Amino acid sequence: MQRWGDPVEEIQQGDVVWIPPGQKHWHGAAPNSSMAHIAIVEQLDGKSVDWMEKVSDAQYGSPVSAQQSSADAVAKPRPSQGAIGDFDPKLAELTDDVLYGDVWERPELSKRDRSLITVAALIALNRPEQLRSHLIMARKNGVTQEELVETITHLAFYCGWPNAVNAIKVAREVFEKK
Repeated sequence: MQRWGDPVEEIQQGDVVWIPPGQKHWHGAAPNSSMAHIAIVEQLDGKSVDWMEKVSDAQYGSPVSAQQSSADAVAKPRPSQGAIGDFDPKLAELTDDVLYGDVWERPELSKRDRSLITVAALIALNRPEQLRSHLIMARKNGVTQEELVETITHLAFYCGWPNAVNAIKVAREVFEKK
């Protein structure tokens, strides 16, 4: 699955993918695999979808080479292990297993909503280093750049102008790296 302008995301059995309204995207099986999906859509003015141009063979074929096999994914260190595991293995384990392995997977909030909440908290606390990675994660979880910029603007009035200005600087840096 790929959202226009974003990297390819490999979808596994049981994954839930949320595509925001108006987000240009494509999805489907790889040449050597199959895919079935259920889509939940709403109608606006009697219409539920805008079909755009067909994906070219080059576009469709490129994600396959960018995807990694399950064996490659297992060999990679887990995110926090790679970042802090050599210095604080217990904190890395708690981060990977409890925070991302349990809390982020709870069904009561979508990952999109969790991303918005986390971004808002990091802006309020003025934590630019953590904000960087969570802005990237928010985009992967379906939050648009426009929604994130609007969140920062809104929070300027609740969390302070300096926090919002710092957050915009981080967001600009992250979004320009796309």
